[in-house]
Amino acid sequence: MKTLFSGVQPSGIPTIGNYIGAYKQFVEMQEEYDSYFCIVDQHAITVPQDRLKLRDNTKKLAAIYLASGLDPEKITLFIQSEVAAHAKAAWMMQCVGYIGELERMTQYKDKARKQNQRDGISVGLLTYPSLMAADILIYSADVVPVGEDQGQHLELTRDLAERFNSKYNDILTVPEVKHPEVGGRIMSLNDPTKKMSKSDDNQKGFISLLDDPKAAAKKIRSAVTDSGSEIKYDKEEKPGVSNLLTIYSSLTSKSIKDLEKEYEGSNYGTFKSDLGEVVEQFLTEFQDKVNHYLESGELDDILDEGAMKASRKADKMVEKMERAMGLGRKRR
Repeated sequence: MKTLFSGVQPSGIPTIGNYIGAYKQFVEMQEEYDSYFCIVDQHAITVPQDRLKLRDNTKKLAAIYLASGLDPEKITLFIQSEVAAHAKAAWMMQCVGYIGELERMTQYKDKARKQNQRDGISVGLLTYPSLMAADILIYSADVVPVGEDQGQHLELTRDLAERFNSKYNDILTVPEVKHPEVGGRIMSLNDPTKKMSKSDDNQKGFISLLDDPKAAAKKIRSAVTDSGSEIKYDKEEKPGVSNLLTIYSSLTSKSIKDLEKEYEGSNYGTFKSDLGEVVEQFLTEFQDKVNHYLESGELDDILDEGAMKASRKADKMVEKMERAMGLGRKRR
């Protein structure tokens, strides 16, 4: 069975777009791969964080993973900072990488421009992709599911693995990129030409997985639609309606074609009202599951077990990497 690795930052509560584009698909992937799902809290501190909020978001994200349908009997769920191998391997990856490569990263340029105006640029923001490469490589991941915004980092990970293998020893698996299936890119409710984001300044543009369900339904009812009145999937001519159809289809068993037939001759108001009810019911049931994990001791047990299992695998690879680079002693 091939190995899959995925890491998500606990820098905020994920959106319904993250659920549709990632977590929902992770549930399917857990049947196909030996899957490692990591909450990458060390990545989060490349920019300033409130420590209490970071810890709170870390546990909430773990609960959201499980509420999405990930089965701890089938996958390994853990927190990055609780597995020391990540930081060890990250230093080795920094020593294999080049400054020019890191400076060319689009996300670094964007975040550095914003950070420099407020607090200065941390070294971690520059070397973030080295840690990301380490995250992936210490589990010998064959497959890494990522969105388009992480494609450049994955290419660097592949380059670093190949460089390490060529320079030291051929021990690192060069991972393949797995892009989300249809529905993987949910757009803003306020501006359907840009991706839904939890960092959007306009609160009406996104729905958090922990939003009040009734407030979320209201956001759907006020979502931007398009000229005309036909409820039809056409990303170029009707991006607003197409986005809502994708959300509707992803949260129900109905295909987009079926929805087009169901709402043939109907109007946007009825369509959005019905979708609002679907979203409200989904969030109500989803949040019940999240609260179950947050209010029980089960979540800590799952994360403890996940950290131990992840450490066993990652530590073995780090030892191989250290031997290959000549670190430490050769024991008799």
